[in-house]
Amino acid sequence: MDKAPPAGVLGSVYQRLLAAYGSQHWWPAETPFEVMVGAILTQSAAWTNVEKAINCLKEADVLNAAALYRINETELSRLVYSCGYFRAKARKLKALAGFLEESCGGDLEKLFAIETGELRRQLLSVHGLGPETADSIVLYAADKPSFVIDAYTRRIFSRLGLASGKESYDELKRLFENNLPADVPLFNEYHALLVRHGKDACCKRPLCADCCLRDICKRPPI
Repeated sequence: MDKAPPAGVLGSVYQRLLAAYGSQHWWPAETPFEVMVGAILTQSAAWTNVEKAINCLKEADVLNAAALYRINETELSRLVYSCGYFRAKARKLKALAGFLEESCGGDLEKLFAIETGELRRQLLSVHGLGPETADSIVLYAADKPSFVIDAYTRRIFSRLGLASGKESYDELKRLFENNLPADVPLFNEYHALLVRHGKDACCKRPLCADCCLRDICKRPPI
């Protein structure tokens, strides 16, 4: 980032993670619509399997709202089989495509021109789009500052003693948004770094010896 990193405890965590892992270049997608599709497919799925499903959608030439709106749900289920819960995810993709066709005629620029809070509210009204998925779309596809909370974030900040682990999604989201500048690149990089740290070090059974946050962590090391 060009600007100075944020100050305070959350800023210190961010700076340590960035120094340890470098920029994550997330979200890996060619278009905003691909980000939206990936945000649904990645629910309870490894990213490698999501990539397989996205490649299948590309090969079938249906990675656009109009095509997903028209495609048979059974055929769509087959295309996204690799990422698990394929029938449920096909229904969610169909619901997203229907929402886009009906709300903005598939014109994402028109959709993303909506104010951040209202855009998030509309996305949450779509079948299959919970808070994490909606925030991922707002941040990574629409380029609007809406911090994404996931299981890695909850685990890491609970162990750091900065959260109890019992907060609601929106309570933990406010922890970040009330203490960081509303900056899209910062929110993007911070969330991606937390995912990386949660996978590489702060796992369910943490690898404390090599953790860049070890000296500020409240959890006894193992």
